Amino acid sequence: MDDDRPDVLLTGLLFYDLVLTGLAKPPTPGEEIWTAGMGCGPGGIANLAVAASRFGLRTSLATVFGDDFYGAHCREVLRDQEDVDLSLSRTADGWPTPVTVSLAHGGDRALVTHGQEPPYSQDALMGDPPEARTALVHLEAEPREWIAKAAANGTRVYADVGWDPTQQWSRDLLDQLALCHAFLPNEHEAMAYTRTDTATAALRALAELVPVAVVTRGGRGAVAVDQTTGEYAEVPALDVDVLDATGAGDVFGASFVAASLGGWPLTERLRFAVLAAGLSVQHHGGALAAPGWYGVDRWWRRAPADPDVRRAYGFLADRLPADPGPPVRYAPVTPPAPRR
Repeated sequence: MDDDRPDVLLTGLLFYDLVLTGLAKPPTPGEEIWTAGMGCGPGGIANLAVAASRFGLRTSLATVFGDDFYGAHCREVLRDQEDVDLSLSRTADGWPTPVTVSLAHGGDRALVTHGQEPPYSQDALMGDPPEARTALVHLEAEPREWIAKAAANGTRVYADVGWDPTQQWSRDLLDQLALCHAFLPNEHEAMAYTRTDTATAALRALAELVPVAVVTRGGRGAVAVDQTTGEYAEVPALDVDVLDATGAGDVFGASFVAASLGGWPLTERLRFAVLAAGLSVQHHGGALAAPGWYGVDRWWRRAPADPDVRRAYGFLADRLPADPGPPVRYAPVTPPAPRR
């Protein structure tokens, strides 16, 4: 019998992103700077949803849309263009969709956001979550009840975590890893929460708390341990020109889940996630920069010039689908006019 459960279950805050690139330098007070590039589209939790869906995963998203142009546009893109299931999502009357302006410069970005707390919590949106093969979650200081319910349903929880604005890095947060199958922080977060001073030391500490531990290292790649198979992997990042790093970590996480659901060896899972994240930073925005199978297939068919890279990614010859799907639609400069 076919397994008709969602492959990926998601919930979180959605943003409308406006990304500006090509800055010669950061702006200073009172100064006007013209940029060479711009893109717009859904952001926040949409980054994970689109990245997963573009790899052919049945993706169910519970989020809140404002009853404004930004919310309507994001809903249309996610539902109609990217085939994301929004049956768990809600539109909130009188609530403005959060809007983020991202200024990309020097391989990183600065963010300015306008928004309010949504009127529905993650637990209210999820209720009793549907059974799913995996859930991609963002751990916060206050545990979410739905995550425990999902884990009890047999859903494998893949978690990440964000910057702690208090910089206390309470180890209590790591107690939530008891519900998780995998944990994928970046090296700064991993070292802060484990009180270690290297990514590998942080990885060792996390491997004692969760079956699959991954530490991402930005331009230096990623390291991982899978206790269920006894595998260890360390892979370098690709040498790419970074246009916009927004959402690269989300693309990494969704790609790692896609490869994990395929049952790939750990080194292949890690290389695949590093590749997808590397392809994403060459385009505007987070959600619509995700490469999907089409982007990975196109990169492979163009034959990477470096023979070592070609050899390292040789596994793609057997992993790529016969039909990678249509070309992905990247972030437009301006959104289309709303439908009447």
